[in-house]
Amino acid sequence: MSELRTGRAGLRGLYAVTPDEADTARLLARTERVLAGHPVLLQYRNKGADAGLRRTQARALQALCRRAGVPFIINDDLALALELDADGAHLGRDDGAPAAARQALGADRILGLTCYADWARAAEGAAVGADYIAFGAMFPSHTKPNAPPAPFALIGRARRELGLPVAAIGGITLDNAAQVLAAGADLLAVVNDVFGANDPAARAEAYRGLF
Repeated sequence: MSELRTGRAGLRGLYAVTPDEADTARLLARTERVLAGHPVLLQYRNKGADAGLRRTQARALQALCRRAGVPFIINDDLALALELDADGAHLGRDDGAPAAARQALGADRILGLTCYADWARAAEGAAVGADYIAFGAMFPSHTKPNAPPAPFALIGRARRELGLPVAAIGGITLDNAAQVLAAGADLLAVVNDVFGANDPAARAEAYRGLF
């Protein structure tokens, strides 16, 4: 069992999410620089990879995260998260029932749910013991171009009524992050503004400074 897994109280800060990247060496090099900036979580997300590439990349990223002391979360693939004994899984609407995922992961692994702008899904997540819920897109996003906009008011409502950390995702940059934090977000899930920066470590550190 990994020693990196953290309770809900520790889920506050930059949540770095990998870009779709077929070149594993390039992905690892970029991720290593991001990890040097100490995000609170790192999520492996690669919508374009086949199962073999996902397994290869996830295993290598997990090793980097363990060396850096950052919990490693796998997106949209509960089976792979369990196979690799990752620190958790982040699941979308089509990735199975949240209650079944919670049972499979057990109490020690992190379960996060994408809720888009869907309050009912957020409430379901809280009811079955998700560790955090994610709303988005907060802003127009290249990563989630078809995601409906999520009103900032959902973040505040979730904080008041559900009692678990809230991640905001979609188009977040250093220039607009303060707006999302002011709305009550605990986690800023960021892809391009961190991984695409000239100095990913410095950019990740800059996000840390917001908290």
